Amino acid sequence: MTSLDHGKFTRVTTVFHSLLALDVFLLFFSGYAIMFNDELWWLVEALGGSMGVIAVHRVAGLGLITLTVFWMTLLIITPGGRDNFGTVLPGRDDVEAAIQDVKFALGYADERHPNARQFAGYKADEVPLLSYVGKGVVWIFAVELTLLMISGLLIWSKTGIISLFTTKASAMAFVAFHGFLGIVMLMGVMFHIFEHGTHPAFYPVEMKAFLPKDITPEYHAEDEDHDTTGIEDLELSPTWNWAVNLFGLMVVIGIVSVLVGSIFDETYPIPRELTVGGGPTNLLLTIGINVGILVLFIGLVLSMYGNVMRRRYERQLAEERRATTAADGGETSDD
Repeated sequence: MTSLDHGKFTRVTTVFHSLLALDVFLLFFSGYAIMFNDELWWLVEALGGSMGVIAVHRVAGLGLITLTVFWMTLLIITPGGRDNFGTVLPGRDDVEAAIQDVKFALGYADERHPNARQFAGYKADEVPLLSYVGKGVVWIFAVELTLLMISGLLIWSKTGIISLFTTKASAMAFVAFHGFLGIVMLMGVMFHIFEHGTHPAFYPVEMKAFLPKDITPEYHAEDEDHDTTGIEDLELSPTWNWAVNLFGLMVVIGIVSVLVGSIFDETYPIPRELTVGGGPTNLLLTIGINVGILVLFIGLVLSMYGNVMRRRYERQLAEERRATTAADGGETSDD
């Protein structure tokens, strides 16, 4: 392990990240089973039919609200939470990094800004845990999830806010807005899965989101002093090349299919009056939407795999500690 693998999250954050990922996946599976009920009829049946899939979506929605309230409370009442909030706030260096990145891409700068460097041959303590791109992702996800929760609650409680739905057009707009946010969120999550599942240094899954920083080692050999992150010493997995190309193609197909399907499918999120067609228009579109759902399933599997690897590593550390204690003449305990 190189200094690429500096710990990013606390133990509470890693658990929260896994729970949030599971809940978002359930929202996607149930929400898109409702949205594309023709193309994803098998998913509707797997989630308990028309009533079951709605129940799953509502329970997952309440779970998202619960997790959000918990996390906001943690940010307010704990010193670590307030520090984490301060970490994701954009600063002057982030603006300068974004501007210099644009200049670098256009050929007007010789190198990227230090705050934009991630795993580019620099030590972990020389680059920020979150670049301006990472902070942007956090804020985009936070805003999208907040708007999804608010719009979802309003749609669920139409009778309680009837004044907001005084016309059919306003009701259609509210439902379409919720669906549109879901599509944007889907594209972001698909790219997030691709980014962290196919990184050449961490393939098949980046462990930073699962391994707490208090047990993350910095190097394979502690007696080695690396001048850089050690990325130049890493070798690509034999399966990485074809896996990244295949998975990248699946992500593109899934995103394009969902975008096209949302226009051609009727009633949700696009109202029937605004649709181009109605129902699945052809076999290719149906296959494409199912490919998008497959990408989400892969993301769920990778999330589970990351937690399994974390648990295995924790057991390995515990066994090493017991072996060291026994070698020193101490007593070992299974507690």
